[in-house]
Amino acid sequence: MRLYDTARREIVPFDPGRVVTMYTCGITPYDAAHLGHAATYLTYDVLQRRLRDLGHETRCVRNVTDVDDDILAKARSLGVHYLDLATEETARFDRQMRALGLLESFAEPRASSAVPEILGFIGMVLSSGHAYRAGGAVYFDVSSFPRFGRVSGLSRDEMRALAAERGGRVDDPAKRDPLDFVLWQPSLADEPAWDSLWGPGRPGWHIECSALAMREFGPTIDLHGGGTDLVFPHHECEAAQSEAATGETFVRHWMHVGMVRLGGEKMAKSRGNLVFVGDLLATYEPAALRLALLDHHYRSELDWEERLVEAATVRLAAWRRAGQGDGALGEVRARLDDDLDTPRALRAIDAAARAGEGVSHACALLGVEP
Repeated sequence: MRLYDTARREIVPFDPGRVVTMYTCGITPYDAAHLGHAATYLTYDVLQRRLRDLGHETRCVRNVTDVDDDILAKARSLGVHYLDLATEETARFDRQMRALGLLESFAEPRASSAVPEILGFIGMVLSSGHAYRAGGAVYFDVSSFPRFGRVSGLSRDEMRALAAERGGRVDDPAKRDPLDFVLWQPSLADEPAWDSLWGPGRPGWHIECSALAMREFGPTIDLHGGGTDLVFPHHECEAAQSEAATGETFVRHWMHVGMVRLGGEKMAKSRGNLVFVGDLLATYEPAALRLALLDHHYRSELDWEERLVEAATVRLAAWRRAGQGDGALGEVRARLDDDLDTPRALRAIDAAARAGEGVSHACALLGVEP
């Protein structure tokens, strides 16, 4: 199997041991799941299916960010407890991912469950000389880590612009450097707070995934992923703080999924242009929605139109008419091993079905019930 590695910026062999450890950044559960979520998690689902087909055991952890600026603000606006909001939205998300046929996660830990590990982790980063205290907070010192920027490959100016766009608070006067990022921060009066050696407060965004990944897998994981919008700052910061704390490689392979667009713009809550999974599942069969999302390469951006799921419904019917059999199975395996090329895998099944071959086993490898 060969997969594109974000940090190396090329397609390279992916050859893990028998047990494959994977960590995918999960949802911040303050709203319904949208197509961007579905496209991302479906990618790692198909990857796991092929790895299992090859004889591996896969253990994929998908976290839940239940302590975060966004969820706290949404809970405040609704007048509900943030953990109640998280529980409700996580349950809805899990139901919809099951409907799409996603494999069960090895674990789905909440950020709020990891505060003891987070406190210990911050202590390690401070002790190693890679963090400092200022203004009641603890910050990671990017100047102490020469490899900062290696995952994203961005210039300092590019990183600063993205940090400003994605909540990095580059103008925070307590920081020594605009790119320094918060590990621990004071809580507002109506926000949750935990006691720490640095005063009461709550974790920064990036620290939770490092702590959770290490709690589940130890200092190094085989593959880490999420949407391309997480490459910087989230995954860049994760790698820096993790390797600063342990001195070991944090991730062997970085794999990211392209954004979903609607009407030429990135689909995002801030733009109000989301297409929700639940709305589509109310109209279309889950397997058809799954096929519609698989009919583009995971690294490319997907320009969503409803005609895509309509076409997938027709394709699904043709596959089912073809019946049981191993048609196209070998070619589908080869296409998945070639940087998870699902569009070509789908076309291989189309050709086999047109030739009168049964394609049920190839369908099953893609997670589609024949």
